[in-house]
Amino acid sequence: MKITYDPEVDAVYIKLVEGRHQCRTVRLNDEIALNIGPGEVLIGIEILDAKDVLGRGDLPRVVIENLAVSSAA
Repeated sequence: MKITYDPEVDAVYIKLVEGRHQCRTVRLNDEIALNIGPGEVLIGIEILDAKDVLGRGDLPRVVIENLAVSSAA
C-alpha cells in the first residue's frame, strides 16, 4: 500500500494494489472516489479536499469483505 499527498490540489491517494490497472471510478461523494479494477478489486481511494475531509472526520463508512491479500515473493 502506498499513500501520497499532493499539496497543490490538497488530494490524498491511497494505492492498495501496485502496478497499472484499467479502472472504473465509483464516487462515494464529491470528495471521495474508489478506483475499481478487473475482478471488482479495489485498486485505490482518492480523497479530494483532503485537509477538510480528513480533518472533520467526515469519511463515509466503507466495508470490504473477502479481501484477498497476495504477497509477492
